[in-house]
Amino acid sequence: MALHQHAAQPRARHLSLPVNETVVDSMVELARCSKQHRIIIAGSRSPALMIGLHQRGYYRVETIASCGAPRGQYDVALVDWRGRSIRALAATLDRLVHFLGPSAVLVVWIDSQERAGGARLQSVLEKFGFQIEVGTRSPAGCGVAACRRDPAPKAAAA
Repeated sequence: MALHQHAAQPRARHLSLPVNETVVDSMVELARCSKQHRIIIAGSRSPALMIGLHQRGYYRVETIASCGAPRGQYDVALVDWRGRSIRALAATLDRLVHFLGPSAVLVVWIDSQERAGGARLQSVLEKFGFQIEVGTRSPAGCGVAACRRDPAPKAAAA
C-alpha cells in the first residue's frame, strides 16, 4: 500500500505544480531574460507567475496592476493568457505596450486547444507593432516571443 501511495503522489504534483512550473520556465526561456531585466507581467495568473519568478531569483518584477515605473522602462513582458480569449488580449496589450522599452520582448502564453489561436494571436500582436520571433508548444499551452517590428519607434505626433 505504501508503494501505491508513493506512486500516486507524483501524479498529483504533476497536475498542479509542473504545469505552472513548465509555463514559467518556458516563458523565461522564450524571453531570454536575465535576472537584471525589468519584467512586467499580466494575466489572471499574475500572482502565481510572480511567485514562480521570485523563486527563480527574478526580483525586478511588477504586475501591470501595480506597476509604478514610467513608460518605456520594462525589458520583458510576460502575459499568461490561458483560459481567456485572444480577442480580450488586445485591451490588455493596449495598456501594457506603453510600459515596454523599444527593444523589449513580449511573451504571450495561450491555451493550446484554442482553434486558430496562433493566427489570431499573430494578428493581435502585429496590430500592436510586434512580430513573432519564436514559439513553443507543450501540454500546458503555447507560447510565443515577439519583438517590435520597428525597435526605434518614431515620436508620435502631438
